Amino acid sequence: MENRFESRPWGHYIILDEAGYGKTKRIHVNPKQKLSYQSHEKRNEVWVVQQGVGKVILNDQEQDIKPGSIIGIPIGTKHRIVNTHDLVPIVFIEVQYGSYFGEDDIIRYEDDYGRVQ
Repeated sequence: MENRFESRPWGHYIILDEAGYGKTKRIHVNPKQKLSYQSHEKRNEVWVVQQGVGKVILNDQEQDIKPGSIIGIPIGTKHRIVNTHDLVPIVFIEVQYGSYFGEDDIIRYEDDYGRVQ
């Protein structure tokens, strides 16, 4: 499989691996940007932070993150990552597992870029 680059308003991601049982991405969140506050109905995620600092919000609870932080996100959990640094992107690996991995399995609750349903 060839790695696929996808640009987003908050940064970009690269699909590292994709199979029937899961998907793995490397996600870059630009300084002072954040992902939408979202949940998924068909997949769990695990995030492993490689670079940067910021915070993760899980069901309205905030926690600080740094390199080495590991975040488990069960199906249905509202979640978001926020880059609080002025210069350094957050880079993390996202491992998805469940029954479906399409980008249309996103329920957005808040989004800085106007993508809420």
